[in-house]
Amino acid sequence: MFLVVLLEYMNLPGFPAGIILPVGGIWAYNDSQNVIFVLTISIVAGVIGSLMLYYIGKFGGEKLLNRYLKKFPSQTKVIDKYTIKLNKYGNQTIFISKLIPCVRTIIGIPAGVINMKLKDYLIYSTLGITLWNGAFILTGYFFSETVLKYL
Repeated sequence: MFLVVLLEYMNLPGFPAGIILPVGGIWAYNDSQNVIFVLTISIVAGVIGSLMLYYIGKFGGEKLLNRYLKKFPSQTKVIDKYTIKLNKYGNQTIFISKLIPCVRTIIGIPAGVINMKLKDYLIYSTLGITLWNGAFILTGYFFSETVLKYL
């Protein structure tokens, strides 16, 4: 689970965390794992992946962002929109972005490009990641008995 979540938050292809996180909740329920432990693993993976994109944005800057947008031109509007919001609303944009599919995995690049304070980026990313991952893991956990009945 750690690797899948890490790769997703690094915006790399693979299993979407929206599929693997509920499975993590089912795993925690079925194997009597501590659901807090499973949630913690997912949060740490998400924060590390998000930090990697932040540093890519910070040190690769505009050049890397331009190369990325040439490869994925459909992301241009999204990046531009959230860069403007980052400059205007900062912390709120990071938190809300972590709750929006697709955006939550790329927001670190523009945050790094604009040199957002690392402390703020970490705090609001962690809060958003906790809420997002927690919702999926706890859904899997609380509906485990129902799901396992049909497997």
